[in-house]
Amino acid sequence: MRPGEISVEGVSRRFVVRARETHTLKELLVARGRTGAQEVWALRDVSLEVGRGEAVGLVGRNGSGKSTLLRLIAGIIRPTSGRVGTGGRVGSLLELGAGFHPDFTGRENVELNGALQGLSRARIRERFDEIVAFAELEHAIDRPVRTYSSGMTMRLGFAIAAFLEADVLLLDEVFAVGDESFQRKCFGVISAFKERGGTILFVSHDASAVERLCDRAVLLRDGRLAFDGPVHEAITRYRRAMAEDTDAPAPNGGGPAGTGEARIGDVRLIAADGEPRERFLAGEPFGLVVVLTGSTAAPTLHLEVRDASGLLVAEDLVETGKLGWNGDGEGLALRLDVASPPLQFGRFDLTLALLGDDGRLLDRLPRPVPLLVYPDGESRGLVRLEGTWRPGSNDGDA
Repeated sequence: MRPGEISVEGVSRRFVVRARETHTLKELLVARGRTGAQEVWALRDVSLEVGRGEAVGLVGRNGSGKSTLLRLIAGIIRPTSGRVGTGGRVGSLLELGAGFHPDFTGRENVELNGALQGLSRARIRERFDEIVAFAELEHAIDRPVRTYSSGMTMRLGFAIAAFLEADVLLLDEVFAVGDESFQRKCFGVISAFKERGGTILFVSHDASAVERLCDRAVLLRDGRLAFDGPVHEAITRYRRAMAEDTDAPAPNGGGPAGTGEARIGDVRLIAADGEPRERFLAGEPFGLVVVLTGSTAAPTLHLEVRDASGLLVAEDLVETGKLGWNGDGEGLALRLDVASPPLQFGRFDLTLALLGDDGRLLDRLPRPVPLLVYPDGESRGLVRLEGTWRPGSNDGDA
């Protein structure tokens, strides 16, 4: 196999779980077979091919087999049946503190992990300063790892996995304890890793993180591969499965939204060249195309942009009558062009609704349109601050 390639062919993995562990002969005799050994199949007949340079997310509920699959690919455990192949060197961060000796210093753990990956002492020393600087542990690198906080441990583990020349990077909930600043640095390093042709497998329950990082997603359900394809479709299926499992009500109560006198048809985000796209760099122009139908009086189109937490970021009310609506039933296509968007970083949801002249709801888009924005530099925050500095007087006058 070429470096960076991953092949999983018909893999199944079985575990034997006992209700009560027995460690001595006496405990075994007292238990008299009441240990309750049970077979649990974490994975069943999973096949997956990942090419060099791909970033693939693994999504699914707890117990669906995501972490087990990563451990099989990392070579930590063996499959019960099937075959797993990985080309090149594998860097992994599968759980907090995994691979660290708590009594070794951070420096010693970097050297140990590098040696386990087959790197020479000289090569480890070449990358050492870069690893420490990224982890922001200059002040603590010679302290035992057991004295580190969870965040410090995660930063060091990620830095080692990302900077020690791996061909494949396996990440399991790597951002679970990271703050916003750490996440931004991680995304930058991972983007550079991808550009160099590195392969990434990423497990997370944070759908927005999977959408920002991955080009493709695999949905696992009850240990089986349920879907392999576009990230947005995988996330949609994942959320739908969760709703079915919890008997949650369908959006809008399962019925049509609004009176239906006018409808929102095709809605899509596009790049400057007109091609459909959901992901944009900060400041990159984009457009929104909306097709409306109906034969009622000119409705008002209501647009909202919200961040991942539901905070309203922007809102717009569009009078369709001023843009060509004539109510003849043939429909109206509208396009919003945003030449210099202020959004800096994050996942945003665009919601659309049509309102009548008396404020009644005519139609509402059943699902938000996802908009993913990547940072283009070191600036921070939700939006870009556009402005021009100039000299001013001491009394505050312009």
